[in-house]
Amino acid sequence: MLLIVHHTPSPSMQAMLEAVLAGARDEAIEGVEVVVRPALAATAVDVLAADGYLLGTPANIGYMSGALKHFFDQAYYPCLGATIGRPYALYVHGNSDTTGAIRGVETITTGLKWKRLRDPLTVLGELDSAAREACWDLGATVAASLMP
Repeated sequence: MLLIVHHTPSPSMQAMLEAVLAGARDEAIEGVEVVVRPALAATAVDVLAADGYLLGTPANIGYMSGALKHFFDQAYYPCLGATIGRPYALYVHGNSDTTGAIRGVETITTGLKWKRLRDPLTVLGELDSAAREACWDLGATVAASLMP
């Protein structure tokens, strides 16, 4: 199961989520259930049940969203040790800089000992067709990596 945990407060984040989902749910990818949870609703039970993770956040004031931080705060200790080595990927939208958001997520996922599947996908400003395609590709890549 692929768990997609996202905070989607803006039209840009919504467009990124939709493209990620379209890729993850592509008909060529078989045997992978895709579960989508807003960051404020995702639980440790969701994390423990998943085989891999795709995380989405805006860059807010130089950091990941408070919602994604809340997700990590409540899931970290129940999942510590039980999810070692599971793959994850990240997409981030920012208006000017996403460095702090990426660093924050990578610090936490390093503590969890998750395995980064690929470099974070960063989109600055308005989404264009190339950014949407990159989001689709991210979703498809992560889901395909979990195929049996």
